[in-house]
Amino acid sequence: MLTAEQVLASQKASIETLFGLSGKAFEGVEKLVELNLTASKAALTEASGTTQAVLAAKDPQELLALFAAMSEPLAAKTAAYFGHVRDIASGTGAEFGKAFEVQAAEAQKKFLSVVDNAAKNAPAGSETAVAVFKSAVAAGNNALESVQKAVKQASDVAEANFNAVASQAVNAAKTTTAKKR
Repeated sequence: MLTAEQVLASQKASIETLFGLSGKAFEGVEKLVELNLTASKAALTEASGTTQAVLAAKDPQELLALFAAMSEPLAAKTAAYFGHVRDIASGTGAEFGKAFEVQAAEAQKKFLSVVDNAAKNAPAGSETAVAVFKSAVAAGNNALESVQKAVKQASDVAEANFNAVASQAVNAAKTTTAKKR
């Protein structure tokens, strides 16, 4: 049986975890806001320069060459921006994942402690039922670990795919720009 002190300690730990995760979420939002402000300032500065260059173009060929020259850096900057967004999101997600794993491990220990305590106090002849229950708990824990590993692998594959697509987009822009020159 859990004592009142154990329940209070568990609630206190849960609240501390909640506030810690809230802080991590706000840190992620702050990083996104900072990234967006930086990107917006850079875009405004570039827009000013581009507008001046477009207005100074003397003929359509010069204008087309200007637009062609802008496509490669734009693709690279877009890929870099989304790479930063992904890094912020994955970093924040990793913090949440770590907290979840710690909480799950702690809850699992407490649950197994209750099961062991109940098994010690079980009436004679219930050993088989206790063994079956413990086996079911172990199977559930193994299934949870498998799901966590699968989610991690899927996340790694998605990140690799994103990097590949971003790289291909930048290379395609470079190729297109090179062909137009």
